[in-house]
Amino acid sequence: MGGQACVFYGAAQFSKNVDFLILAKEENFEGLHAVLGELNAVRIAIPRFDPRVLDRGHAVHYRCKAAGVEGLRVDVMTKLRDLPDFSVLWDRRTTITESNGEEIHLLSVPDLVNAKKTQRSKDWPMISALVEGHYEQHASEPNSHRIEFWLRESRVADRLLDLAARFPSEAAAMAAARPLLSLAITPDLPRLREALDAEVRAEQEKDRIYWEPLKREMEEFRRAERAAS
Repeated sequence: MGGQACVFYGAAQFSKNVDFLILAKEENFEGLHAVLGELNAVRIAIPRFDPRVLDRGHAVHYRCKAAGVEGLRVDVMTKLRDLPDFSVLWDRRTTITESNGEEIHLLSVPDLVNAKKTQRSKDWPMISALVEGHYEQHASEPNSHRIEFWLRESRVADRLLDLAARFPSEAAAMAAARPLLSLAITPDLPRLREALDAEVRAEQEKDRIYWEPLKREMEEFRRAERAAS
């Protein structure tokens, strides 16, 4: 659901960790701990593993020590900001089958784009690359869902101008939901670029507000661990 998923989609070249979204069920937790045991993974940060904590949006972080995966970090979550429940994300997933028959399940590109809307500046170029890659792959076969996704999520001003020209009725219909599309329709390239930058700042602030109470909880977890040690 993170950088490694972006690597599979061709939107990033390297990621230092693997992020997993898992279904919050006891049997899944048991399987997770069994695999972490095989990887000789140790928790490296707060919070401790607790389904109730995961349900509030926290991640649990591990570092692997087993041969072949030394130093690999694994982050686990069961809930993502502004994304639907696991069952919906699972139904929309992308599945890649390796040559040995093993399957790798990724968040769909639209869901991954939403998951990457964070405070971190490094995530926004990946969002642009994900949307651009999706467009290049499917541009010759547009449908209503793909057009809506491109118009809603494209972060490249010139691409938005092209999209507004290619799909004028769809762009006009979506302008109320994403006002900067009106600047692509006009077109007004300088103001469109400014609006894209403002949109990023607004999303970053939204993410900051979401994480603020979780950060306070993290401090409480940290104090509790210090008191217990």
